[in-house]
Amino acid sequence: MIRLGNKVRLTSREVERFTEITGFSPVHVKTLDDLDAYIKQCKQYYWGVSEDTRFLHWLIDKERSRCLSGARPIRAMAGL
Repeated sequence: MIRLGNKVRLTSREVERFTEITGFSPVHVKTLDDLDAYIKQCKQYYWGVSEDTRFLHWLIDKERSRCLSGARPIRAMAGL
């Protein structure tokens, strides 16, 4: 994920992983709020209390955390 303030750009690999996990491509994700809205919609689509549903929600949350932990502000990447 490339991040500048609240604006984000998912890498092609991140788009691929989210699509593989959820079945929906995060094509309109331009901000952190968009990412959270996308995740909320995916979880609403796959709702329930089964073990499989809980696991899927965990995978989605894990991918979000992975994206955010690797995201550095552009200034930090440029060494400014």
